[in-house]
Amino acid sequence: MDQNVKLHTELLGKATVEALKKNCFQAEYLPDAASAKKRLLEMIPAGASVGFGGSATIKYLDIKEELAKRNCVCYDHNAAKDPEEAQEIRRKQLTCDIFLSGSNAVTRDGRLYNVDGRGNRVAAMIFGPREVIIVAGANKIVANLEEAEERVYGYAAPINNIRIGTDNPCVRIGHCMDCSTPKRICNVATIFHKCPVGMKTTVLVVGEALGY
Repeated sequence: MDQNVKLHTELLGKATVEALKKNCFQAEYLPDAASAKKRLLEMIPAGASVGFGGSATIKYLDIKEELAKRNCVCYDHNAAKDPEEAQEIRRKQLTCDIFLSGSNAVTRDGRLYNVDGRGNRVAAMIFGPREVIIVAGANKIVANLEEAEERVYGYAAPINNIRIGTDNPCVRIGHCMDCSTPKRICNVATIFHKCPVGMKTTVLVVGEALGY
């Protein structure tokens, strides 16, 4: 990464962390994915039940094997053998010790914007788990909620549709068409203006691009 770009990314990331703190989130800046993985593993105690929110960012950090060595119970619906088991795992994510997720967008004034197909990920981010840890690459930082929405529907949603193999219109067109297909993944949108009352939510902002 060019030094000027690196410096700009660091300044932006740290400023966003301060904005998140003002909105009652716990927040930290990590310079790269390796340091984010290290910090994430430090935050998860041995034997904890850990929910995985279907995040490409969390998947990239590749921590499940390490957690298994610590006797953690991992609730990952993407590893289910059938749809019924996947649905049961999603329910367990709502009451796990630690829920891990990415965020579709983080605004510079410290708000989180997320869009879901089923709503299980955002539900667990809002209430239920004892602790929520969100990891967001610098590519997720946007100026405001308007840009957050543009980012999701013009970029993240089409890529995620390709990733999970749907045939929704945005795969062919390249941006959201506000479709009504049974496999639509943009059904529930949430805005975290502040950290939900009574929830321990930490946002790790990473100084490089992670996820979509």
